[in-house]
Order: sequence, then structure tokens, then C-alpha cells
Amino acid sequence: MLMILSPAKTLDFESPLPTRRRSTPGCGGEAALVIASLRKLTLPELSKRMKLKPELAEATMRQYAAWQQKPTTRIARPAAVAYRGNAYVGLDAVTFSDEDFAFAQDSLRILSGLYGILRPLDLIQPYRLEMAMKLDTSRGRTLYEFWTETITGELSRQLKRSGDRVLVDLASGEYSRAVDFGALGAEVVVASFLEDRGGRVAPVAAFAKKARGLMASYVIRNRLSEPDQMKSFDLEGYRFDAERSSHVEYVFTRSDS
Repeated sequence: MLMILSPAKTLDFESPLPTRRRSTPGCGGEAALVIASLRKLTLPELSKRMKLKPELAEATMRQYAAWQQKPTTRIARPAAVAYRGNAYVGLDAVTFSDEDFAFAQDSLRILSGLYGILRPLDLIQPYRLEMAMKLDTSRGRTLYEFWTETITGELSRQLKRSGDRVLVDLASGEYSRAVDFGALGAEVVVASFLEDRGGRVAPVAAFAKKARGLMASYVIRNRLSEPDQMKSFDLEGYRFDAERSSHVEYVFTRSDS
């Protein structure tokens, strides 16, 4: 099975790297086209579209100006350890072994507004860009129009190469929307995470993000290959919730009691 995960806004380009292994993003040429479109934006336009304060907008524009299609390892690092949002705290790739990274390269894909689709060891540079941002490109007026066909095609090819029949959706709605699931030719299983607070069961965004990373890590470290094996996931108090689950959505719940 193949998993998809969202990227993160928070980045870490300072901590020691846990591996010397690295790979090259497969959509570097298309990423360069996105950067070219971003560089056309004025500071006020960027600030408004991304809802950024002027200082952060200026820093973001500097990142676009410094971006290189073929960067050196001095300014780029593997995606799985460069992203440091809640999902990547859960993934905890900094503690992966070489064997874990090898399995992750085959089983995990990270969706990105700039890079389209990434393997865990693909080198990325500092950037800020959400998939939902409207941006005029040669393919339309949104990043969904720019990326959906490419992302869907890459996922479909990976599923066929590996003989996988299932795509596990661990991404947020913003990034899942960039995939044409009907065109994949595969079963799609969504993993959802809920909090039971005194009988009131509902998702909590920050906890759900971390839990998606925890699930990806669980699959990688345990070398799982079938979706049913995910039902044994029990990290940080979560348990498979059979009553709320279906064959296309696996729900995991934890209680505060």
C-alpha cells in the first residue's frame, strides 16, 4: 500500500541529519515553473494571498528568489526531516534507520504546492506555499489545476510499479483535493482520528495532524503492507473504532478518561 501525507509550514534546516541518503524530486522542472509564477507577484499581492504579515511575506519572497532547480546539499535537505509540523513530529523521521528510510521511499509520498509530489528523501529548499493558494500558471489559475494531473499520474504509476492495490490517505483535505482518486485505479482508504472528551467525539485538528504522522511512522517501522494491519495501531492512546469505521474509512479514537 502507498500512503500520502501533507507537507508542513514549519521547517527545520538546522538540526543534524540522521542519514546521508538523499534523492532528487521528480517534478523539479514543474516546480521551477511554479517558482517563476511566484516571482511575478508583488509583495502586497503575496502578503494578501497568503495572509502574511509584511515581514513574513518579505522572507517568503527571499526564499522564492533564492530557490534553485538543482540545489547543493548545503541549502537543501530530505523532505521527511525538513518538515517539522505536527504530522512530522508524529512521523519522527529523525529516528529512522536506513532500512526505515528505504521502506519509506517506496511507501510514502508527500504532496506539496511547490514540488507536487515528494519521496521522503527528496531534497527540498526552504519555502512557504499552500496548495489552496490561487496562482496564475500555464495550466490555469490554481495550483490544483497545475498539479492534479501530475500528482495523480505519479501516484498511479507508483501503485502499478509496486503492485499495490491500496492508497492510504493521511493527507489533509487541502492536499487530498489535489488527487483525482477516481483515476488511480486503486482502492482508497482514509484514516481519521477522533478525540472522545466525556462522550463528545470529534476531531481536533492539531491532534489529527500528529496522529497521521504517527500512523505513517507505524506503517513504516512495522513494514505493513495491507490496510487491515493498520487496525492494530495503538500509539498515544488511539484504538481502532470498528463502529465508526467502514471499508473506505478507518476511524481511530482515543479517550481523555
